Amino acid sequence: MSFCHHILFGMWFENIFARKNKVMGKGKINVSVENIFPLIKKFLYSDQEIFLRELISNATDATLKLKHMSNIGEFKKDIGNPIIEIKVDKKKSKIHIIDQGIGMTENEVKKYINEVAFSGAEEFIEKYKDSAKDSGIIGHFGLGFYSAFMVSDSVEIITKSFKKSPAVHWSCDGSPEFTLVNSDKKERGTEIVLNISKDSKSFLDDNTILELLKKYNRFMPIPIKFGTKEITKKTGEGEKEKELKETVDNIINISEPAWTKKPKDLKEEDYKTFYKDLYPMNFEDPLFNIHLNVDYPFNLTGILYFPKITNDINLQKDKIQLYQNQVFVTDNVEGIVPEFLTLLRGVIDSPDIPLNVSRSYLQVDSAVKKISNYITRKVADKLNSLFKEDRKKFEEKWNDIKVIIEYGMLSEDKFYEKSDTFALYPSTDNKFFTYEELLKKIKKNQTDKDGKTIILYSSNIEEQDSYIKEANKKGYTVLLLDSPIISHLIQKLESSKEKISFARVDSDAIDNLIKKDEKSVSKLTEKEQAKLKEQIEEVIPKEKYSIQLEAMDSDSLPFIITQPEFMRRMKDMQNTGGNSMFGNMPEMYNLIVNTNNKLISEIFKTKTKNKRDRLIKQSLDLARLSQNLLKGNDLTEFIKRSFDLIK
Repeated sequence: MSFCHHILFGMWFENIFARKNKVMGKGKINVSVENIFPLIKKFLYSDQEIFLRELISNATDATLKLKHMSNIGEFKKDIGNPIIEIKVDKKKSKIHIIDQGIGMTENEVKKYINEVAFSGAEEFIEKYKDSAKDSGIIGHFGLGFYSAFMVSDSVEIITKSFKKSPAVHWSCDGSPEFTLVNSDKKERGTEIVLNISKDSKSFLDDNTILELLKKYNRFMPIPIKFGTKEITKKTGEGEKEKELKETVDNIINISEPAWTKKPKDLKEEDYKTFYKDLYPMNFEDPLFNIHLNVDYPFNLTGILYFPKITNDINLQKDKIQLYQNQVFVTDNVEGIVPEFLTLLRGVIDSPDIPLNVSRSYLQVDSAVKKISNYITRKVADKLNSLFKEDRKKFEEKWNDIKVIIEYGMLSEDKFYEKSDTFALYPSTDNKFFTYEELLKKIKKNQTDKDGKTIILYSSNIEEQDSYIKEANKKGYTVLLLDSPIISHLIQKLESSKEKISFARVDSDAIDNLIKKDEKSVSKLTEKEQAKLKEQIEEVIPKEKYSIQLEAMDSDSLPFIITQPEFMRRMKDMQNTGGNSMFGNMPEMYNLIVNTNNKLISEIFKTKTKNKRDRLIKQSLDLARLSQNLLKGNDLTEFIKRSFDLIK
């Protein structure tokens, strides 16, 4: 089959009709290159810049093949230190991709270039399958070469095989016509020459090419040269020391990145250095890393880094880079990396990741799910080992990593199952508990009359200080749970753990949050309480506050504003992507009046209505102030009133 003549994709077919099962006709589907080649150029590769990645991948394969042939003894000569070189000739509008690899004979050019989609890499691996499976050869589809025509008026191949065979020069302008002649090339390898088209002149810019090389080829296994650079060397010692400038090859890639090495061969500093190579604009060191290395039932390597994460989870989730045999594919790893781990950074590399034909996008299938499950398990195991190895250090980092862990507990059941061993619950007095430790500590004191253990928590220590102190007086432990997704996580914990319930410390009077059998006695009679409630309702708007009279400790605050746990939690969940059914509901609060407080007795006994109303209003505003609810004109009036009271 010839690329430059009509390509015949022979396919016998039969049309069988119900009427007497009569065969109506037979033939061959004739598809010409004039029809199919424009489709390849237009639809197979959606992004023009892919051409450089594909051609360098081909050059890499050619070099790796040569190394393999040398290793198994089929090539006896010294291969030296082969490199791939990229040259840009602006005057002639040419780009050259030159390798020192295996090269091609005349017949191989006809076979691999003139026949559309014949992959030489796949044939090579099949031929040497026992020895070449770990050679790092990239090619699969055999279509990468044709991406050159997206940016070129014509393409040339000058190649000489490592075998004893004359060099050849192939050229084609993208039409069905080509030329194939002998070449005077002396050295083994292949040179691809792109005659850049007018509408692709931007690729003749050195900076553009350099950006593409750094994006797609920064970690390719063969050194890639792009021009030269000047370095300074020091010679001699003391007074005789001199600085000499030297021009050297500008090698743009790191051919042996950290993830291709074994963990035992790397130090902590090596991981940090590689992190800076990946993210040169990030000036903070990662908290820790996870080195992935598995060869069964699939091949996968990589390094994942835990960066410092703030409580803002609306972060860019494209920091993890996906590679296939050290060739950059995409930074959109949705599917292969569990959703919660997209907050991490790093690299994943696997030859077993299913890609589309252009190697630009991930195709999700059962293999991807297996890889995703493995990554989840590996991360969970690593977190558990870090916790066990140095708990103090883990606790110090908790605030920076909690969002990732809580997100994982919410979204991945397998991760949630493992999380009890390392997920922490910090208290407001800066102590850290695992779930089991927490339950052991609070169960006796914080179990209500119905046998349910109540886990008290605060979302803001400063704003909820008075409520925390009230709880502490009772000997209760209050957790500090302040991540943006905590309401969602609490819901999950309550539904999966036995006989527990979470309550924010400011959601009700402390005696109501953990109800015991004993009942406090009010200093006011039922009749007096009814009258007091009427007096307060005359001043305080019913549409905003639901008034409840409670017999509490005499030294507890007179007025306490709370928001029901259920209502507040639903609103919190809505704000982080949960149910929106509560979005338009007005803010409603409970106003708890402590009937045993001295000030409340004073208010009740005050005969003058104006004075009583002023005391009620002032007490309410103080309670509002403690909850950060006093703002605008109400705050201004409160300040004026307060100054009047102390005159």
